[in-house]
Amino acid sequence: MEANFFKQIAQMDIDSRMMLTISKATDSIIIVSVFIQNDGCGDKAKNIIPPFNLKGTPHELDAEFFGHIKKPIQAASGLISNMESFMKQLEEAQKQSAMEKEKTDNEKKECEEKDKKYKAAMLKADGLEKESKYREAWTALPKAADHPEHAETIRKRQTDFAMKFQPEFFDQE
Repeated sequence: MEANFFKQIAQMDIDSRMMLTISKATDSIIIVSVFIQNDGCGDKAKNIIPPFNLKGTPHELDAEFFGHIKKPIQAASGLISNMESFMKQLEEAQKQSAMEKEKTDNEKKECEEKDKKYKAAMLKADGLEKESKYREAWTALPKAADHPEHAETIRKRQTDFAMKFQPEFFDQE
């Protein structure tokens, strides 16, 4: 007697472990429970997928077992595989989101720090200007290259300070 039971299982398109439980309900009725499990799937929802149960005579199960289990088992296996793929993609998206958030936060901090330094330098220059220390005020100004958004203001202030501290050779006595 040649059985092709395992050949048919091998031909099924499943990525999971298939567990069979076979028990006799009566002398003429057999119950077969088919359970799909995939330990690689991290989604706990896989645990609520019930086993697929068949009940029939040995003759009925021999004739139609694979016809009845093929689609549901492939669907369950595919669902579990999709859950795992989804979980991996979700985890990757969370990492990317965290990286993007961190990158945005870092850029924001850098911008705030840069703006803070600009304002501090401008305040220092204002203080030195009030003390008529124009050369020191010019030196205290931030560099236009470091603050391109304020470059015009910085250059104007530099010109104003330079005009005030340049010696006037012709006014000397």
